[in-house]
This record gives sequence, structure tokens and C-alpha cells, in this order.
Amino acid sequence: MLKTILGIISSTIFLSSPLLALTTGNNLTLFNKSPRLLDTVTTLSRIRVEGATYYFTVHLPTDVGESLQQLTLQQTQGLETIYFYLDDTIAFEGRPVNRDGHLNIARVKRNLDNNTIAVIFDPPIPPGNTFTIAMKPKSNPELSGDYQFAITAYPAGENAQGLYLGLGRLNFNAKGDRFP
Repeated sequence: MLKTILGIISSTIFLSSPLLALTTGNNLTLFNKSPRLLDTVTTLSRIRVEGATYYFTVHLPTDVGESLQQLTLQQTQGLETIYFYLDDTIAFEGRPVNRDGHLNIARVKRNLDNNTIAVIFDPPIPPGNTFTIAMKPKSNPELSGDYQFAITAYPAGENAQGLYLGLGRLNFNAKGDRFP
């Protein structure tokens, strides 16, 4: 009976503490609450053009439990692979039309085996922030259609376990639009 009561009390304390990171028995670090993919947008949606920028905006709730160390993007749909100028990748607090402070990117790397791009932050992005990653493609796709990117967030810490945030969708067509 005493073990049950102590278990309930410790669970209540754990769940009510918004800044605790969840660490499992196998020393995995997890988010307490999911970051949210807010938006994915491009400055140019016309096919076959250069000079576009793709923006991926994410929100880290205050009770996420751990800072964000890495975000990965994996193209999962599209008639062709989009290639990026990885060295031109930047990140900032806020949204594309309302930018705040610059965020330091330690490294951007591409895994050719699974077509994943990892953006690693140093220092990690603390809870309670909305931030945007801006990436420059070598050019927009040659073929019209929907292009999707699976977005996964990784907390700071040992053996960080990624959390899938959803799909960022971009649509390219022959007419195209300009943003902003």
C-alpha cells in the first residue's frame, strides 16, 4: 500500500514538473511533450527556378522538458530529389516574416543513404521558443507536384530519441507564387 501511494505521489510530482526531461531505464533522453511543426513555406513555388528559400518553422512548448539539439528533414515525396546548399542553411527565432535573434548551427549534414538532412544546434534551443530553419535549394524541382519532408526533433542529452513532428509540404507548379 505504501509503495502504491509513493508511486502515485512521485508520478504526480514528475508530471507536474514542466522542465524535467524524461530519461528511460536504457538512458534514452525523450521530450516530455512534443515540439510542433507550425509551417513549411517557400519564397518561390514556380518550377525550374533558382533563388528560392524553404522555411521550416517549429514551436517548442515551455513544458517540452528538454532543449532541442537537432532537427532532421527527410524528403519522403516528390517526383525528384531536391538538393540544397547546406552551407547556406540558417536558423533564427520567430517566423519568416517576424524574425528575431540568430540561432547558431553547429553543423548541417546530409545522409545520402536515406536522404536525410540533419541540422545540429549549438547551443541547443531552449523550451518556450518558436524558431525557423531557412534552407536554399540548388533549384526548385523540374516537375510540378507536392514535395513532402518528414520532420523529426531530437532533444539534447545522451542517447536522444527522435520524435516525428509531421510532414512539411511544398507545392510547386508552372505558374508559381512569391512569398513574401
